[in-house]
This record gives sequence, C-alpha cells and structure tokens, in this order.
Amino acid sequence: MSITATTPQTLTITNLNKTFQIAGKPVPVLKDINLTVKPGEFISIIGPSGCGKSTLLRLVVGLERGFTGEIRLGENLIQGPGVNRGMVFQEARLYPWLTVAENVAFGLGNGPSKAEKQRIVQEHLELVGLAGFVNAYPHQLSGGMQQRVSIARALVNRPQVLLLDEPFGALDAMTRINMQQEIIRIWQAEKTTILLVTHDIDEAIFLGDRVVVMSKLPATAKSIIPVDLLRPRDRNSFDFVRIRKTIYSEFFADVEVPFAYSI
Repeated sequence: MSITATTPQTLTITNLNKTFQIAGKPVPVLKDINLTVKPGEFISIIGPSGCGKSTLLRLVVGLERGFTGEIRLGENLIQGPGVNRGMVFQEARLYPWLTVAENVAFGLGNGPSKAEKQRIVQEHLELVGLAGFVNAYPHQLSGGMQQRVSIARALVNRPQVLLLDEPFGALDAMTRINMQQEIIRIWQAEKTTILLVTHDIDEAIFLGDRVVVMSKLPATAKSIIPVDLLRPRDRNSFDFVRIRKTIYSEFFADVEVPFAYSI
C-alpha cells in the first residue's frame, strides 16, 4: 500500500489570547501563547487540569472563535474549520448506526466518487490496522479499535495538522501503550504535523519531539522542552528519566489551579 500525505506547512501561533464569559464575568484562559511548529513535528502539550489545553487545540482546528492574536498554517490565517486540519477527541465519537468504513468515509463528504471513496477508506483502514473490520459496527470494537477508526477518519482528507485531545485517556494501560506505538507508526508513515494534549508526562516524552508545559490560568506556554531522544524510545533509559525530571519540576511548580470549571 502506498500512502501519500500532503506536504505539511509551518503552524505559527502568535500572541494568542482567549477569554471566556462565565456567569457574566470575563475569565482569561490563554495569555500570549507563542508557538512555531515545524512541518511534520510532533508536539506534546501538558499542563494543569482546566488550564486551556483543549481550548488551544479547538482554536487551531477552528472550532473556537473570539480570540486575539494569529494562528497561521503556512501563509494562511486560520479563521474556521478546514480539511487541512483534523481532530481526534478523547471519546471516539463514531456514529453507531454506521459501519467502520462508513464512519471513515463520512469525513470525505460528497466530493470523491464512490470508487475513490472506497480506495481512500481502504488505504486508511490498512494504515490503522483495521482492514479486516470494514463492515463491523462501533459496538463490535474495543475502545482502542474505535480510536483507530477515529484516527483514520481524521486522516482521510490528508490534513496537514492532526490534533489529538487526550485520545488515549479512556483506555486501559496496556491498550494505551499499544496505541502510543501505533500513533508513532502512523505519524512516521503520514509525515503529518501532530499536536497532542495529554495529562501523562511519560506519554508526552515518548511521543513528542518537544513538550510544551502550560501554566495555570490564564495559561501561558511557560516552557518548551526538547526531547532529544532517538526512536524507538526506552522509558527506563537515563536520558528519558532526565527529561521526565525536568518536566516534573516545571509541571509541579504550578500545581495549584484555583478554577473549578473544565475548559
């Protein structure tokens, strides 16, 4: 099988600020976020619960508006959703009445012909290791398999940026480790730029080229830590533990989050 991905462009976030109105009062969530993501780079984002990590992803994918600053993909301003960005959420969010193939094809809309849709869907089910489950329904799949379907659906339009919002958070420990290895394999095959939000520091290090540590509200990107480790990575190696200690010291210097709303 030959998978040809769209050539990624640089994602640039400049002086990004976002405020919500909650109970009639302004609540600053993101403050002066600046981040440049190179084409094909894998960025992990961690931070205190409720600090706006998911909001940041929704702004990049175009699901949230009403911000100041700029988000650009290449030279183009991001001002709403587009097929050049795909998103996978913590829950698989599959349509239970559609088969696996139909769920993946849903992301293609009405543009391609029926034969072209079948070809693209088959390619992406092979990519995520589900070629034998074309006619299965979501309730017949494990949680990890459902997330693979979600990833395939997010990739069918060859997005330049894939946004992953705690995609493995609801999985058991062994399935989560397997899915981490799978997402690395898919990333290396597709060469897609990836932004991952996670609460798991080991996961952030294992997957990311860099780890962005966000502060409590209003959240800033208080540190960006390079993960200068060869792949595949050994979670028990000296250098892995060294980076883990660095991130822990950054993360737990800011653990008190005096804000009860989930953002």
